[in-house]
Amino acid sequence: MPRSKTSLRLLTSALAMSLGPAPAWTQSAPAPAPVPALTLELNAAQPSDKGCRLTFVVNNALGADLSKAAFEIALFNQAGVVDRLTVLDFNNLPAGKTKVTRFDLAGADCGKLSRVLINSATECAGTGVEPAMCMRGLKTSTKTGIAFGI
Repeated sequence: MPRSKTSLRLLTSALAMSLGPAPAWTQSAPAPAPVPALTLELNAAQPSDKGCRLTFVVNNALGADLSKAAFEIALFNQAGVVDRLTVLDFNNLPAGKTKVTRFDLAGADCGKLSRVLINSATECAGTGVEPAMCMRGLKTSTKTGIAFGI
């Protein structure tokens, strides 16, 4: 076999071995496990016969059914002063389920609400659910002009 063919084969073999398996950084890493969350979206605030109707979209992605979920909220007026504290009881929230819930706040004026703050979870219960789970996994968002958060 001529020397140039042997050299070419050796060079090709050396190149192929140097490439070897793909480096770890190019391989797909397993997707991270989803972070357990309870998402609360303030979806609407509308005047009602009783006062102000707040509509929430809730999604329980905590990985466990909640037999009871209730939150104390603070309502702030336009001056940033707390107008009132009240408890919103979302009742049962099955795992993996999205639920829409409305609350009529007697005597409240939607136009004067500047902020809704979740103060604490007054109830968070279910099989295998620790009481702090609802606040620890809570994520908030709003579709209204009212600030909403923890």
